[in-house]
Amino acid sequence: MNIKMPDFDVKKFVKGAGSTLSRVVQLTEEKLGTSEKTEMDARFEHLSERSDSAKLWTEKIMRDTEAALIPNPANRVEDFIFEKIEKQKPKRLSNLEYLGLDMIEGGGEFGQDGPYGSALIKVGQAEQKLGSCERDFIGSAGMCFIQPLKKFLEGEMKTITKEKGVLESKRLDLDACKNRVRKARSMIGQQAKDGISPEVTLEQAERDLRVAQSEFDRQAEITKLLLEGISTTQATHLRYLHSLVEAQVRYYGQCNKIMSDLQRELVSLGGPQPYVPVSGYEDEDALSERVNNIELGANSGYRRARVLCSYDAKDGTELNLSSNEAVIFICECNPPHSDYMNGKQGLLKGLVPKAFLEMLDDD
Repeated sequence: MNIKMPDFDVKKFVKGAGSTLSRVVQLTEEKLGTSEKTEMDARFEHLSERSDSAKLWTEKIMRDTEAALIPNPANRVEDFIFEKIEKQKPKRLSNLEYLGLDMIEGGGEFGQDGPYGSALIKVGQAEQKLGSCERDFIGSAGMCFIQPLKKFLEGEMKTITKEKGVLESKRLDLDACKNRVRKARSMIGQQAKDGISPEVTLEQAERDLRVAQSEFDRQAEITKLLLEGISTTQATHLRYLHSLVEAQVRYYGQCNKIMSDLQRELVSLGGPQPYVPVSGYEDEDALSERVNNIELGANSGYRRARVLCSYDAKDGTELNLSSNEAVIFICECNPPHSDYMNGKQGLLKGLVPKAFLEMLDDD
């Protein structure tokens, strides 16, 4: 039975080991300050620093985004493993979906015909919708922002890092050749005394230096071109950032609609009306401070009004009005609105239509 041995180039191996040893010696001498080091030009150093900064901050932003989207580190590790083995990520329920399931089951146990049970079921269904929106948002944010940044780090930045490593090796080879030329020139007299031709040794060292200089210059040009390309990636990353913001706008808009619909459904079920701050016509903080510190005097800014007929709020910015309410307190919106005023019912605040109210004297 013939066993074919793998091809092994001994000369290539010895040459590679010699080059590695030469670089180690050169690096050690530089650390000790006994050998000179070839410095790159200021433009190259600037580009190199920008490249390192881009790599550092892109990695940080990517990690922070992943942590914001998937706070559980165990889930992130699990997704990473499945991504590396090129298998589909596990489908897991979000915390909101678990909450929604328990609320729906609890509502069924309490009785879906009762006010609390029916409200639990409706809130649970809304929480499930929120969880579904959250999962869609995580997926879209990963596709439009995290994945492109990861591709940049694993593609362009990895190539730049590799080429910078090659350039450093070429630089060490060049400086080692420069040292050999200096030593060969300094030993010309000693070699002649020993019967060794100094011209042959110096000529070989200078030939090696020319080759090393050529390889270094070529690698420096390649690396510089790659580094200059980093500046153009910011425009691309800006588009990714816009896509992330758009995904967030859609997500929070969907969440707002789900919760506004839920609030109207809860109000239609009866029971206490939830507190909703006025928005859109007056600064919320200013209105809250003014209403909570209201004094029913002539200079308070609020007037009394009688409810003429019932009114169902259209959204969370409005108050429900009941015809059996004798009086509510109102004030003009800021800026004034032709059809609505700011109203207060106990601790509740919201917009109320003027047509459903009759102003009362302040006396």
